Amino acid sequence: MQATSSFNINSIMAGFQALSDPLRMKIVGSLQEQELCVCDLCELLEVNQSKLSFHLKILKQAGLIIPRQSGRWIYYRLNLVQFALLEEYLAEICSQTKIIVRQSCE
Repeated sequence: MQATSSFNINSIMAGFQALSDPLRMKIVGSLQEQELCVCDLCELLEVNQSKLSFHLKILKQAGLIIPRQSGRWIYYRLNLVQFALLEEYLAEICSQTKIIVRQSCE
Protein backbone atom coordinates (compact mmCIF):
# COMPACT_ATOMS: atom_id res chain seq x y z
CA MET A 1 0.00 0.00 0.00
CA GLN A 2 1.36 3.41 -0.93
CA ALA A 3 1.33 6.33 1.51
CA THR A 4 -0.48 8.49 -1.03
CA SER A 5 -3.50 6.18 -1.19
CA SER A 6 -5.50 7.84 1.58
CA PHE A 7 -4.31 11.41 1.04
CA ASN A 8 -5.12 14.20 -1.40
CA ILE A 9 -1.77 14.16 -3.18
CA ASN A 10 -2.25 17.67 -4.64
CA SER A 11 -2.75 19.08 -1.15
CA ILE A 12 0.29 17.23 0.18
CA MET A 13 2.45 18.40 -2.74
CA ALA A 14 1.31 22.02 -2.33
CA GLY A 15 2.16 21.91 1.36
CA PHE A 16 5.66 20.58 0.85
CA GLN A 17 6.32 22.91 -2.08
CA ALA A 18 5.21 25.87 0.03
CA LEU A 19 7.58 24.81 2.80
CA SER A 20 10.52 24.47 0.40
CA ASP A 21 11.40 28.18 0.51
CA PRO A 22 13.58 29.63 3.32
CA LEU A 23 11.49 32.80 3.69
CA ARG A 24 8.26 30.83 3.92
CA MET A 25 9.86 28.65 6.58
CA LYS A 26 10.71 31.83 8.50
CA ILE A 27 7.11 33.00 8.16
CA VAL A 28 5.88 29.68 9.55
CA GLY A 29 8.36 29.94 12.42
CA SER A 30 7.20 33.48 13.18
CA LEU A 31 3.58 32.35 13.37
CA GLN A 32 4.22 29.50 15.81
CA GLU A 33 3.49 31.57 18.91
CA GLN A 34 0.85 34.04 17.77
CA GLU A 35 -0.98 35.40 14.78
CA LEU A 36 0.67 38.40 13.15
CA CYS A 37 -0.29 41.07 10.66
CA VAL A 38 1.64 41.83 7.49
CA CYS A 39 3.31 44.89 9.00
CA ASP A 40 4.56 42.81 11.95
CA LEU A 41 5.89 40.12 9.63
CA CYS A 42 7.59 42.69 7.36
CA GLU A 43 9.39 44.20 10.32
CA LEU A 44 10.25 40.90 11.95
CA LEU A 45 11.56 39.29 8.75
CA GLU A 46 13.04 42.48 7.28
CA VAL A 47 11.29 42.12 3.90
CA ASN A 48 9.13 44.52 1.92
CA GLN A 49 5.37 44.08 1.77
CA SER A 50 5.17 42.99 -1.88
CA LYS A 51 7.71 40.20 -1.36
CA LEU A 52 5.98 39.07 1.82
CA SER A 53 2.55 39.15 0.18
CA PHE A 54 3.79 36.85 -2.59
CA HIS A 55 4.99 34.28 -0.05
CA LEU A 56 1.89 34.60 2.12
CA LYS A 57 -0.24 33.89 -0.96
CA ILE A 58 1.63 30.63 -1.59
CA LEU A 59 1.28 29.55 2.04
CA LYS A 60 -2.42 30.44 1.97
CA GLN A 61 -3.02 28.53 -1.29
CA ALA A 62 -1.33 25.50 0.26
CA GLY A 63 -3.68 25.76 3.23
CA LEU A 64 -0.83 26.27 5.69
CA ILE A 65 -1.97 29.66 6.98
CA ILE A 66 -5.36 31.19 7.67
CA PRO A 67 -6.06 34.92 7.27
CA ARG A 68 -8.35 36.85 9.61
CA GLN A 69 -9.45 40.35 8.72
CA SER A 70 -9.92 42.87 11.51
CA GLY A 71 -10.85 46.28 10.15
CA ARG A 72 -8.27 47.16 7.54
CA TRP A 73 -5.69 44.71 8.93
CA ILE A 74 -5.24 41.06 8.00
CA TYR A 75 -3.78 38.76 10.61
CA TYR A 76 -2.31 35.37 9.77
CA ARG A 77 -2.08 32.21 11.84
CA LEU A 78 -0.96 28.65 11.16
CA ASN A 79 -3.54 26.12 10.00
CA LEU A 80 -2.52 23.29 12.30
CA VAL A 81 -4.96 20.89 10.63
CA GLN A 82 -2.99 21.09 7.37
CA PHE A 83 0.32 20.65 9.19
CA ALA A 84 -1.14 17.57 10.90
CA LEU A 85 -2.05 16.12 7.48
CA LEU A 86 1.54 16.57 6.29
CA GLU A 87 2.73 14.92 9.49
CA GLU A 88 0.32 12.01 8.99
CA TYR A 89 1.52 11.57 5.42
CA LEU A 90 5.15 11.31 6.56
CA ALA A 91 4.21 8.99 9.44
CA GLU A 92 2.42 6.66 7.02
CA ILE A 93 5.50 6.52 4.81
CA CYS A 94 7.64 5.65 7.82
CA SER A 95 5.26 2.99 9.10
CA GLN A 96 4.77 1.28 5.73
CA THR A 97 8.29 1.39 4.34
CA LYS A 98 10.07 -1.93 4.18
CA ILE A 99 13.39 -1.64 2.44
CA ILE A 100 14.70 -4.84 0.95
CA VAL A 101 18.41 -4.79 0.26
CA ARG A 102 19.04 -5.91 -3.32
CA GLN A 103 21.88 -8.03 -4.39
CA SER A 104 24.06 -7.08 -7.33
CA CYS A 105 22.20 -6.53 -10.62
CA GLU A 106 24.47 -8.95 -12.42
